[in-house]
Amino acid sequence: PMSNRVLFFVFLLLYLSSVLGNGLIVALICLDPHLHTPMDFFLCVLSVLDTSYITTTVPQMLVHLLAHSRTISFAGCWLQMYVFCALGLTECIFFVVMAYDRYVAICYPLHYTIILNWRLCTQLAAGTWACGFLFSLVHTFLTMRLPYCGPNRINHYFCEGPSVRNLACTDTQLIDMVDLIISVFVVVTPLSLILASYIRITLAILKIKSTQGRCKAFSTCASHLTVVTLFYAPVTSIYTRPNSSYSPEQDKQISLLYNVFTALLNPMIYSLRNKDIKGAFLKVMGHGRVAW
Repeated sequence: PMSNRVLFFVFLLLYLSSVLGNGLIVALICLDPHLHTPMDFFLCVLSVLDTSYITTTVPQMLVHLLAHSRTISFAGCWLQMYVFCALGLTECIFFVVMAYDRYVAICYPLHYTIILNWRLCTQLAAGTWACGFLFSLVHTFLTMRLPYCGPNRINHYFCEGPSVRNLACTDTQLIDMVDLIISVFVVVTPLSLILASYIRITLAILKIKSTQGRCKAFSTCASHLTVVTLFYAPVTSIYTRPNSSYSPEQDKQISLLYNVFTALLNPMIYSLRNKDIKGAFLKVMGHGRVAW
């Protein structure tokens, strides 16, 4: 149908724009020595996460928009659900690390690079990935163990936990409870820690006497706060509500927001507010040469 072809080209454009935008940020941070700071390292990791996140679902959706048979294998469905959930959980936890980075930069500016040395940065990044994939393994394993003896049509554009469990022909109360506990650990707890960090940051900024200094300090946090809001608002609405209020059509729309559009907007939000990244981009485009 013509509508499917239009959707195909729209989402293909969004996907390529997201991959190119995040890929460009990774390349610039790797190539320019001026961007080898803890904040830029964490931004690089976030770009890798976003690229992996959107690649887990959108290519399969593009195939289904044009194919006559919109199917996915049983193993493929579980793999997609595991990787998507793992990357999502990792990103939830990783935003806390980025908030901690802003906290140290503003509250302890003279000790910033000493506290956030490269060893600690890599440990924090690796730890978030390990936690995300571990929690996802629990979630996916319990979902796989459910009996599926009825219809096999998923009312979603990818294999997401709630939509798959909706096909189970048994009571899913246990896994719903486990999901709620995981949500508390990776959604509510990180949000609380981010809020606590920004309370301390705000108190530190208010002690700055000059208005220009306050504005500069607040501007360094604006990008992170915007990205956190864009990601956590839809995620919270899906994964922290009771299963009785599950709405397939609403979930599909919300999932598009935090899966596709957040990954697309993140590079724009960070690059537009980051003078160093814009400067590195101009060098690459021929206004100078990036030092290796």
